Amino acid sequence: MSPAPQPSAYRPEAAILTLGTDFYDPVRPAEFPQHVLRFRNQRWADAVGLGDLDAVAWVGHFGRFRPLPGSLAEPLALRYHGHQFRVYNPDIGDGRGFLFAQLRDGRERLLDLGTKGSGQTPYSRFGDGRLTLKGGVREVLATEMLEALGVNTSKSFSLIETGEALHRGDEPSPTRSAVLVRLSHSHIRIGAFQRLAYFNDQAGLRRLTDYCLTELFGEKGGGADAPARLLGHVVRGTARLAASYMAAGFVHGVLNSDNINVTAESFDYGPWRWAPSFDPGFTAAYFDQQGLYAYGRQAQAIHWDVVQLALSLRATVEVEALAPPLDTFAEHYEAAMVAALLGRLGVGRRSEQEDLALAEAIETGLRESRVSLDRFWFDWRGGRRRGPSPADGIYASPAFAPFAEQVARFEPAVALDHPYWSDAEPCSMLIDEVEAIWAPIAERDDWSLFDAKIATIRRFGEAMR
Repeated sequence: MSPAPQPSAYRPEAAILTLGTDFYDPVRPAEFPQHVLRFRNQRWADAVGLGDLDAVAWVGHFGRFRPLPGSLAEPLALRYHGHQFRVYNPDIGDGRGFLFAQLRDGRERLLDLGTKGSGQTPYSRFGDGRLTLKGGVREVLATEMLEALGVNTSKSFSLIETGEALHRGDEPSPTRSAVLVRLSHSHIRIGAFQRLAYFNDQAGLRRLTDYCLTELFGEKGGGADAPARLLGHVVRGTARLAASYMAAGFVHGVLNSDNINVTAESFDYGPWRWAPSFDPGFTAAYFDQQGLYAYGRQAQAIHWDVVQLALSLRATVEVEALAPPLDTFAEHYEAAMVAALLGRLGVGRRSEQEDLALAEAIETGLRESRVSLDRFWFDWRGGRRRGPSPADGIYASPAFAPFAEQVARFEPAVALDHPYWSDAEPCSMLIDEVEAIWAPIAERDDWSLFDAKIATIRRFGEAMR
């Protein structure tokens, strides 16, 4: 479980400029008719030294995009390509967002402030470069819940309603507009490497590889082994990310190669869903007719994207150097799955064989019983039943017999003294609740359910830590 963010001084950066102008395009942000602050992530603002900004300054930076002192002088739309549902697309890039600023947190990590819905760029094609308010609300809810669950995710930093009427095919139109600012550990996607390989830009590939190793992973760039070292980091990180999705019950929905960050930090939440039960075929996007990015296929999808990174890096190194790290994905994923499932359960580790047996028993019980995932993890936190549950009949079924046998050998590894564990119901984020939170916002500009849900999620996160 990730630690809570800690306050830090403001430390601006502009490291992206070292890559050179072949990697981005300077752009102008949209001028919006209105700026109404709807969400401010104070705890992460404190963590990067921006917590003391008053309301006027906050809107000035994150609604009008006046530069932060010492960081980027102008927004940059990054260039990248990518596979979208396995079809290569060379006509994409930052189409409704840009890199606004860079800074460091108290852990020395280089962080990017990027946008969504900030206006058109050279890569907008026929899009308006805007974001619906509902889309922004959904992203805030997704990132807050994922952070509480310990998933490596971007943070929703700011959401400002912008006063435009947008027309969308998948929402009742016209609908309200917004601009979102994300805080991320890098803005570099696998698709950035794919673009350079597409143009056979070997010098660019080396520069980007060295930038990632130096700025994102704290290693020295250069050397014949640099591409393999970078690939190793991405393999390990994305294997952990895929496993964390499974333990969280989360379905991203659009795991295209331009949506995979080289730091393995999950981001860009569109048609996401939480799975009600352990259903490998559960999909988030209505347009994912083939189930390419279904709940149980996310590891396969992410691995496929990582293969595209390896294929892109072939231009700078012999393929034999890339095979060893790439071949370890399945091994890392299996180990990460065991760690993620036992970590979500809250039990200590025993032997490798016993840990694996318990993880397999968890999956079997969840898959065969189709019990509510949120209910199961809530009822069994610490590896022991904590009281009567609506699911007690399911837990007594044959589907859970292997789990009951295995879990009895394990000891709790978490404290259960937080008041959350005495609640009647677990904290969840199923689609019906998301729609219920949005309805009063759309109907009468009532944000009380949204604000209450953020508080509930953060309380849940405290209990999980």
